[in-house]
Amino acid sequence: MKDVRYYGIYQFLKPKLIIRDPELIKSVTVKDFDYFTDHVAMVEPKADPLFGKNLLMLKGDDWKKADENFIQYFLNQPGDIIEIEAKETFARYTIDVIATTSFGVKVDSLNDRNNEFFRMGSELANISFTSFLKILLRQNLPTLYKMFKMTMFRKEVNDFFTALISDTVPTREKENIYRPDMLQNLIDARKKNGEKESFTIEDITAQAAIFFFAGFDSVSSVMSFTSYELALNQDIQDKLRKEILDISEENDGNITYDVIKQMKYLDMVICEVLRKWPPFVIIGRECTKTYVIDPVYPGEKKVVVPKGTAIQIPLYAIHHDPKYYPDPEKFIPERFGTEQKHQDKYFPFGQGPRACLGSRFALMEIKTIFVHILKTFKLVTTEKTQIPLKLVRKFSVNARPENGLYIGLQKL
Repeated sequence: MKDVRYYGIYQFLKPKLIIRDPELIKSVTVKDFDYFTDHVAMVEPKADPLFGKNLLMLKGDDWKKADENFIQYFLNQPGDIIEIEAKETFARYTIDVIATTSFGVKVDSLNDRNNEFFRMGSELANISFTSFLKILLRQNLPTLYKMFKMTMFRKEVNDFFTALISDTVPTREKENIYRPDMLQNLIDARKKNGEKESFTIEDITAQAAIFFFAGFDSVSSVMSFTSYELALNQDIQDKLRKEILDISEENDGNITYDVIKQMKYLDMVICEVLRKWPPFVIIGRECTKTYVIDPVYPGEKKVVVPKGTAIQIPLYAIHHDPKYYPDPEKFIPERFGTEQKHQDKYFPFGQGPRACLGSRFALMEIKTIFVHILKTFKLVTTEKTQIPLKLVRKFSVNARPENGLYIGLQKL
């Protein structure tokens, strides 16, 4: 469908509209946002409050300790080159960051490999095939879905996070404990609101839990693909390491938010990773009131989009369209050397008011760990590294390597 702005598909009996024209995408997500305020519903909020009441579905410095733990753990491993499965390794790092920044809990998932936070967080962050079937049932047979009061995750997972918040929030409020984390922000928002009934423990749990769902798997995926591209492209890795060392030296070795903002080539590298390997292959919206797409090109007809129609944007396909990105399979950070950064054809975190709220945090988390890694290690390929990398073709909500993603950390 490369020569059309939009086309229709059916998800079982439910029609969906796929839009692929950058200007039309901007209209749907930004200019005419009031027609598409909602994400496509995946669960029933009353039956599944943990997943249904978070910000995605609604109609301080302590985390840096995780960087130090990560680097020290691999420095302590024997041998000159330590081979890792990147996705699993970075997942453990991100779970530690999220546990601290969301819940104020410190864990060390590299050393304590079977800790409860990692087990429960892993299940919360990964949509299984069973969960996917539940989503399809909710979207296509909502009455049946409501009848059985289905939830996205097992009761044990829901109970774990609900109990954690139910214990932590009252304790902090009673004993005036303050921690610079997201949970504290939610507690403060509840105090400011003054009506606990309108912002319940259930609501707070849902917001904290979405950090696992949105930040755990997607961020660790970006990190693993970044390590892969740097291991394959040693010239890019050398250029990036030089920038990191030079700017670090200019700032007496301090790695702060402002220091990382100075690293322009690092930003270009991460932008190109997000173009080539976006966290999600599609993004969606639901039409909340009748919307009209007027014809632009010869042969087009006016399209009336009824309320309730799901809209899909093929993000991965647009990022790999040679019309917008020549030689799209090649890793070229310099594509993002200009200020505009392909704004209309680049949206790894979505676009408009319902874009990912945690994108700035995610980018800083990704950049920070690679600043520390490249100051200490050289990323290299190993015998297990699949070149070229192939993605799984079975069910997955995002891009996943076919046989794992193996790279080596070579001590400098």
